[in-house]
Amino acid sequence: MFVRDESFKTFIQRYPVVTFLVALQIAVYLLINFAPFGRSLYVWFAGSNYFIETGEYWRLVTPIITHVSFSHVLFNSFSMVLFAPALEIILGKVRFFAAYLLSGVLANVATFWLMPLDYVHIGASGSIFGLFGIYVYILYNRREYLNRSNRQILLTVLVLSLIMTFMDDRINIAGHLFGLIAGAALGPILVRSPRARK
Repeated sequence: MFVRDESFKTFIQRYPVVTFLVALQIAVYLLINFAPFGRSLYVWFAGSNYFIETGEYWRLVTPIITHVSFSHVLFNSFSMVLFAPALEIILGKVRFFAAYLLSGVLANVATFWLMPLDYVHIGASGSIFGLFGIYVYILYNRREYLNRSNRQILLTVLVLSLIMTFMDDRINIAGHLFGLIAGAALGPILVRSPRARK
């Protein structure tokens, strides 16, 4: 489930939403860092609580696809490629996209509520933690989707990810935690039993 042995072409065909999301965040990263208008794009996309307060509500969405450092976009893209494809299959394309977007937006709303007005954040981590939240729901309520080894992998990665959340003061802790909570809350709505999906 979490071992990627497909060719690049096969991956794109099987997981078009994951492919689109990863390609989009890489494209935005490249534009921000190398396009003449990159700095302006960053200022326009970043999740600035001050500007959200003034009514720029698109900033609850755009941080999800915005990265500045290579290590940040690489880590989030790698996480997507490893862990998101299985959920695209389980949920279906539309529900998977909804889960990814809603988790990220809800994480950003929590960040706006809990962090000071001068706080600025970017990155797909809230959405990715939302996917982990859905996996948490599956682990305890739809165990038929995951065998024992995959359950162990997920729990290990989740625990390590939560530990890392508190080890770097640059990390948006509220975004990570509320992304996870949002995903777990969306699980009962979005995850259908295998029988119901047929």
